[in-house]
Amino acid sequence: MFYYLLKYVLLGPLLRLLFRPRIEGLEHIPDSGAAIVAGNHLSFADHFLMPAVLKRRITFLAKAEYFTGPGVKGRLTAFFFRSAGQIPVDRSGKEAGQAAIREGLGVLSKDELLGIYPEGTRSHDGRLYKGKVGVAVMALKAQVPVIPCAMIGTFEAQPPGKVIPNVHPVVIRFGKPLDFSRYEGMENEKAILRAITDEIMYAILKLSGQEYVDQYAAVVKAEEAAARSAKEKERKFPRLPLG
Repeated sequence: MFYYLLKYVLLGPLLRLLFRPRIEGLEHIPDSGAAIVAGNHLSFADHFLMPAVLKRRITFLAKAEYFTGPGVKGRLTAFFFRSAGQIPVDRSGKEAGQAAIREGLGVLSKDELLGIYPEGTRSHDGRLYKGKVGVAVMALKAQVPVIPCAMIGTFEAQPPGKVIPNVHPVVIRFGKPLDFSRYEGMENEKAILRAITDEIMYAILKLSGQEYVDQYAAVVKAEEAAARSAKEKERKFPRLPLG
């Protein structure tokens, strides 16, 4: 109930006014039946803009940190995400990927739309990063199509770390459904999963026009954070010349 209150009364009209989204390819979203909508992830606003423009309800797998924050802000954020029908997924530990797949398959088993970001995290610099194979596993196990989606302009509207969004036009572009039924029963073949995931990411790339990086976003973020930390340490504790 709260999902539709947010969409049509509380949040949806505000998002449309603020971002003025232009929607392309909406006809590629099926009127019924299960499907995966796989998109790039540039901004916190992505979680709400796509549901606001779709006629059907869509459920996203959201990182567990959104549901476990401390204090009043954390409780409000958790309430907001749960009320909007989003599912928390713990991304730490060896079982994190399997837990996400189980949750996603549960959504698809009810003939619903599942929203997923194959990159696994938000892009910190606006580029498109290598996708994780969980989306391919779910597509094969549930035997459902994957609809690529590109969010364009949300990075400029609300880049990482910015709380109050900029007023900026946004394009939400959906591509033709990708059918992977030819790989049925091959969800345990690593090479097949990688090929499917790369095909999905290429479809997103064609829709978004982003620069592509053939590395996982989380790895690049960690490397850049380590480099910044090393520079800061060097600045605070410069090496003294020998002799």
